[in-house]
Amino acid sequence: MVSLKRENIELEDDDDEEEGVVAKVGRGRAEEDLRSRHCPYLDTINRSVLDFDFEKLCSISLSHINVYACLICGKYFQGRGLKSHAYTHSVQFTHHVFLNLHTLKFYCLPDNYEIIDSSLEDVTYVLKPTFARPHISGLDKQGKLYRAYDGTTYLPGIVGLNNIKANDYANVVLQALSNVPPLRNYFLEEENYRGIRRPPGDIMFLLVQRFGELMRKLWNPRNFKAHVSPHEMLQAVVLCSKKTFQITKQGDSVDFLSWFLNALHNALGGTKKKPSSITNVFQGSMRIFSKKLPHPDLTPEEKEELLLTEEYQEKISESTFLYLTLDLPTAPLYKDEKEQLIIPQVPLFNILGKFNGSTEKEYKTYKENFLKKFQLTKLPPYLIFCIKRFTKNNFFVEKNPTI
Repeated sequence: MVSLKRENIELEDDDDEEEGVVAKVGRGRAEEDLRSRHCPYLDTINRSVLDFDFEKLCSISLSHINVYACLICGKYFQGRGLKSHAYTHSVQFTHHVFLNLHTLKFYCLPDNYEIIDSSLEDVTYVLKPTFARPHISGLDKQGKLYRAYDGTTYLPGIVGLNNIKANDYANVVLQALSNVPPLRNYFLEEENYRGIRRPPGDIMFLLVQRFGELMRKLWNPRNFKAHVSPHEMLQAVVLCSKKTFQITKQGDSVDFLSWFLNALHNALGGTKKKPSSITNVFQGSMRIFSKKLPHPDLTPEEKEELLLTEEYQEKISESTFLYLTLDLPTAPLYKDEKEQLIIPQVPLFNILGKFNGSTEKEYKTYKENFLKKFQLTKLPPYLIFCIKRFTKNNFFVEKNPTI
């Protein structure tokens, strides 16, 4: 009879030799467990250098497989076995505490034992924040400021996004979407979309996962710093948009918004008939009145004759929308009487007149001209307005500064 008190189990065997083996294993486990809970290197962890916002790949092999973060210098290394990059780093620089970025387990290298200590929970929470339903439902009722590890105070959700190079056009969209409560609540709880099945080889679901991760980091009340890098999110954007939108080149925010909302809708299993969390929040519908115009070079008689044909009669169609594009009145060319160029202002109500069902506007295509009117028939819970400020001509891009 061998009694292993630490393991809280009793093993019975008649073979003395086998008993000896079991006892050795038991003692080995006891020793390992003792080290696990009393690691002498925990005070060497430097939380101020830890940044889990970047792609989880080894800084030497550039592999995504089995990556560990060194909690002393913040760098990522592959593996922890003998001759692995993490093992070599621990011996070379005497950095001993590592975190597996996939399993969220801590290890001491080169001794290679797992560290079990509740003081490390703040590190795993920054790597992977989680939100319970009661916490999510109370997010809008509190305006409490939190203190990050670096000493800065911040309000969860109102957090800066790093501009890596030229990605501010995407940052503004991501920040705006992260503050729409029903959309935010859906993505804060991973259970909502974890079970969605996609066809084999479909990479678009990566957008959903990365957007969820970014949302949880933006609303994390236990951050180490008061800003977040959207690096992994934007890498997914570059990949899924086939480099249409990039980190190193300025893009158009409206184009990005349109692509991103539609891509999320499709990745969440939404179709034209089947709604998703995106369409539930942003999709409205409108009636479009469209009338083809005769070519301006035609004579009045020819125009009149064409207007009687069926092709030039007004056609009515129904369409859905995820955002509304608003047009600003043209900025004044001349200064006022005091020789100052006052920035013009226009009430939002005035530019929303475009959708009242009676305001007509001419739209030109390469070959044809149309007169169109728009009438909103169903409003979504949240409206997105995109105000067009830039006009391009052959020489330069002009910005309309109207407030």
